[in-house]
Amino acid sequence: MKTQQKINIAVSKPILRPSEPQHFSDGLSRKGNFMSAFEKTPGWLDFHPNPSKPKLQLPQGAVDAHCHVFGPGDVFPYAPERKYTPCDAGKDKLFALRDLLGFERNVIVQATCHGADNRALVDALETAGNKARGVATVKADVTEEELQRLHAAGVRGVRFNFVKRLVDTAPVDTLRTIAEKIAPLGWHIVIYFEAADLAEYYDFFTSLPTTVVVDHMGRPDVSQPAHGGDFELFVKLMRENPNFWSKLSCPERLSNTGPAALDGEQNAYTDVVPFARRLMQEFPDRVLFGTDWPHPNLKDHMPDDGLLVDWLAHVAPTEAERRKILVDNPMRLYWPEEA
Repeated sequence: MKTQQKINIAVSKPILRPSEPQHFSDGLSRKGNFMSAFEKTPGWLDFHPNPSKPKLQLPQGAVDAHCHVFGPGDVFPYAPERKYTPCDAGKDKLFALRDLLGFERNVIVQATCHGADNRALVDALETAGNKARGVATVKADVTEEELQRLHAAGVRGVRFNFVKRLVDTAPVDTLRTIAEKIAPLGWHIVIYFEAADLAEYYDFFTSLPTTVVVDHMGRPDVSQPAHGGDFELFVKLMRENPNFWSKLSCPERLSNTGPAALDGEQNAYTDVVPFARRLMQEFPDRVLFGTDWPHPNLKDHMPDDGLLVDWLAHVAPTEAERRKILVDNPMRLYWPEEA
């Protein structure tokens, strides 16, 4: 029996120090005369240390359109205002995973733990060259010069986060200012929200002057039906606003009944499939897929990324659909000069 190919991307561990840490306002901890870059949030689940190679063969040019880099914290410190401290998950581990899974490119999304300090993101983009694009976080007072520097590094969008447990959401007027500043660059806006909050923000979302990409299908309640129920408001948003796209990602966050993408499971997260499949069928030219590696803030389990890729076979079962979601659509959005 052929041995399944795997790769070890285990988490690096902070160096142990001889005395109790003292915590400082810069978010670092110091033990004795030494400094440790961070201390992870208690209970934080590290990414899968030994993911499997997917059984699903991805089309040439496939793009992982949603992933992150965290630190490393001793090089790119986490933001003092962050609401969690992750494990280190730097560019080298991300690119090793890209190659194992069969992707050729990444879209790296700025993590909330780094706030509006995009240095880790830019460093990863510059290392990857034309194999990566980025989605940054910026403030309303960002200068045109800074936006141009980010664009030169490969940034093609900004992210607005409305998940209250993760960030303090900026006022709408502030977000409008940012939207107006990035529009001349041709950037898009990524929005992250929970389904229960869609009605509250609906008018603001539809007023945005750019392409808008929704993270994780708007986080639907998958205990409800995929045709009918609350998901109809999200489908309405997509149907009536052709500038809206959706990522068919993060079933591991949305699933109530599983089974989890672990231990070779080829039928993972079956309760999420109908929602993703509906969007794939109704909006085939405006959907993306990403791993969400290294899966921040998961509390229940940490999925095998190879099995997450295999999950996509249920959502996009034909080669033509997989080429759209993995190649044609992300290339049109992030590498339009090549599409």
